[in-house]
Amino acid sequence: MESTKPDKIEISHRTVVFTVFFLIGVWFVFYIKDIIFQLFVALVVSSILNPTVRSFTKYKIPKTASILLVYLIMFAIVGVTIAALIPTLINQTTKFVNSFPSYLDKLGILGPYSEQIISQIISQVGALPSQFAKVILSVFSNALGVVTVLIFSFYLLLSRDRIENQFEYLFGKKRSAKVERFINIFEKKLGGWARGQLALMFLIWSTTYIGLYLLGIPFALPLSILAGLLEIIPIIGPLISAIPAVIIGFGISPIVGMATTALYFLIQQLENYMFVPKVMQKSVGVNPMTTLLALAVGFRLAGIVGILVSIPAVITIQILGKEYFINKRD
Repeated sequence: MESTKPDKIEISHRTVVFTVFFLIGVWFVFYIKDIIFQLFVALVVSSILNPTVRSFTKYKIPKTASILLVYLIMFAIVGVTIAALIPTLINQTTKFVNSFPSYLDKLGILGPYSEQIISQIISQVGALPSQFAKVILSVFSNALGVVTVLIFSFYLLLSRDRIENQFEYLFGKKRSAKVERFINIFEKKLGGWARGQLALMFLIWSTTYIGLYLLGIPFALPLSILAGLLEIIPIIGPLISAIPAVIIGFGISPIVGMATTALYFLIQQLENYMFVPKVMQKSVGVNPMTTLLALAVGFRLAGIVGILVSIPAVITIQILGKEYFINKRD
């Protein structure tokens, strides 16, 4: 009988070299992951700001001056908003945390555990100033990262008109056209989504604040800001933001409670049938279930920052999938 020897597995030098360089590449990408993340955020920021920069350049304002002017306007808006809202927000939030258990107690929601829950909620009030201080410190501790993102965004905006020649030099004429097409689609879809989402959050915040103020609901500012922030979470966000306002409304009187419920229902209908179709008509759509999953994964991986970039990351994957897989197959 012939003895069958197992075939020898030969690995070429080329395979070994490729594997080594591949592993080095993976390690290098992981090593500079923070820089890649900052570059991605800068790309998102430049996509949001580019239409405004272009509108300024139409008035014969130099490109550099236009970008600096847009930055100045952005910083002014953020600064004025913080100066105007933060003191009132902290004051009303503290009063809200103090008063909310009493509204729950009036409605009999807490039951036999009311004293324990009330004491736990009140104990959090003393932590609010320290928590706010931690947020401020974290912002300043990440100041270098913020400056890096702004610098990346500045140069991305500055070189946007010359990007075709740069891509042709890097990738060749044929590939540069594909890369430029992707950048244009990315900028249109992602920039449109980001601007639309900010507009929706502002609309929900302002309409909720006006409605709560007219109904005489206390703590209108923190409740309306909560509604604006939770606008990013489909379906569940508006429901969660409505709960404390409705409880406070019913704690005042049944009529005010019903009116508050009607207010949030009306705002939700306005959002579904007026705000979203008008604001998001030029943006890419993201399935609500995909949005919830992306937000959960983003929060798990990187906390609040992960939430902020989760949807842009999903939109980027969608565009890549459509442009480089579906269109290729077709």
